Amino acid sequence: MSTNSTTTSWLGSWPRRAARSPSPATSSYPQEEHRVLFEFVVVLNGDPLDIQRLQDKFVAGKELAALHLWEAGCDCCRWPVDVLFDGRGKMYLHTGWEKFARYHDLQAGCVLTFSYLGDADMSVKVFDDTSCRRHYHGDDDEEDD
Repeated sequence: MSTNSTTTSWLGSWPRRAARSPSPATSSYPQEEHRVLFEFVVVLNGDPLDIQRLQDKFVAGKELAALHLWEAGCDCCRWPVDVLFDGRGKMYLHTGWEKFARYHDLQAGCVLTFSYLGDADMSVKVFDDTSCRRHYHGDDDEEDD
């Protein structure tokens, strides 16, 4: 299995609030808020279109078949991404990841902050190689992140 080299760091799971994503049958996100259960950072090195390995501390005890990635601050964009496990307990973002990466124009040097909300829902913030957050359509978070 060819994987991309990534650098990850654990930010912890202190109480934070984030919008919850919808069930797979809905097309927009409910406005209620839920706690972030786990948060980590991935620095993209190499080809960002390759499958991406998730942080080992996040993987511990999880048996997810897929994740629903959504842009932090966007109430309408959800990206289903299949999860692949290797024989050594490592978890990778697989089918659907390339579409997410292309849409967000991810490049080597980008930093992604993943916030796991439970129920296979994960919000993603994208920072470019200058450490500035990228804002996409419908992104109404603070402008000065």
